[in-house]
Amino acid sequence: ISDEFENPEGYHLETSPSGVSIAASDPSGLFYGVITLIQLLDEGEKKGLSSSVSSVNIVDSPRYSWRGMHLDVGRHFFPVEFIKRYIDLIAIHKMNKFHWHLTEDQGWRIEIKKYPKLTEVGAWRPETLVGHYSDEPRKFDGVRYGGFYTQDEIREVVQYAESRFVTVVPEIEMPGHSVAALAAYPELSCTGGPFTVEKMWGVHEDVYCAGKEETFEFLIDVLTEVVELFPSTFVHIGGDECPKVRWQEHDLDQKRIEEEGLKDEHELQSYFIKRIERFLLSKNKRLIGWDEILEGGLAPEATVMSWRGVKGGIEAANSGHDVVMTPTSHCYFDYYQSENKEAEPIAIGGFLSLEKVYEFEPMPPDIDPEKAHHILGGQGNVWTEYISSEDYAEYMIFPRMCAMAEVLWTPKKMRSFEKFIHRLRTVHFKRLDRLGVNYRIPKENI
Repeated sequence: ISDEFENPEGYHLETSPSGVSIAASDPSGLFYGVITLIQLLDEGEKKGLSSSVSSVNIVDSPRYSWRGMHLDVGRHFFPVEFIKRYIDLIAIHKMNKFHWHLTEDQGWRIEIKKYPKLTEVGAWRPETLVGHYSDEPRKFDGVRYGGFYTQDEIREVVQYAESRFVTVVPEIEMPGHSVAALAAYPELSCTGGPFTVEKMWGVHEDVYCAGKEETFEFLIDVLTEVVELFPSTFVHIGGDECPKVRWQEHDLDQKRIEEEGLKDEHELQSYFIKRIERFLLSKNKRLIGWDEILEGGLAPEATVMSWRGVKGGIEAANSGHDVVMTPTSHCYFDYYQSENKEAEPIAIGGFLSLEKVYEFEPMPPDIDPEKAHHILGGQGNVWTEYISSEDYAEYMIFPRMCAMAEVLWTPKKMRSFEKFIHRLRTVHFKRLDRLGVNYRIPKENI
């Protein structure tokens, strides 16, 4: 350990015929130095030099502090062993955030002791859509589906990730994407229900009632248990795709708007998020949410995850808020990987090639230079409406995650897509083969 590095994740790796030296100011830097050493050993193997590294002198540190990957376990549930495997793969690519999307309309996946029906009821949907959402007529499989993580399993995953210098950032969705919770506790809705856990993808009109104090008591109770489980400074509260129709129709929500002097339902959502932020700040946590939390006024200390392009991220950063860039155009790994969609497994839509991911630039050119430090980094997102198995998840993630990892670590001027592809083909795919990863071979580029 050395104090020569400002960046705690930086390292100095030196190899010579007499030995190997790795210096860093923090254990995470030493970890990344070891990862690089392993990569160099793989390079040596490619050249026929078993377990041999040529003499090198490398001083290296990441460009961004937020190098993240996301996984939606609400639409489809993934067991603990896969979550650990995913964390391993995140870590060996020198990424350091795992964004765990734990609640959805289609399933609540985290045990909350005070509210057992969240998992007794909310973790299970009656059946699942077969085929694409746009298919007519729609078909369902008739099979009850679900699952959840116990608090002991959550602790196990968090500890596992910490040992690999990966921070697990939990997401508890609000005010929208909450039908699974409302199926368990319908009194938290505007209409009173009853509800069933959603079997359809998309956006649903039933959301938490912002006019009821019981809603905030419930969410604060839930978050009280969540913050005890996750050491992460950040807690993600969703905030995206919240229809306002129930609030427009409901007396208590309209009364809240009037009593708080709010202009409209967008400001009511802002009020909702600000109340949650006050609680999180009292627990020394920072609120992060999707860019819709900008609507109606941003909570004072909030961090924005910009997904609907980069405009929201620029607005937030220029006003002094931290930002994680994750636009659909470059970061949504549920999109098709080829324009020949007939040759690919079913996906939600879109098209995101490996090359397009590699072209991602988290730092927008038109951001105020004095505010550039507010861009924390970026993240690849894996939404799972159509990703129902571990093999399929790996196929959609790899090798696009490899490109994202390089973009978030390496300065733009030092990157070359041609060299990246060459390294994938000659070295990295063999590494993934040894790990048993079900990656897609990007035929368009190799």
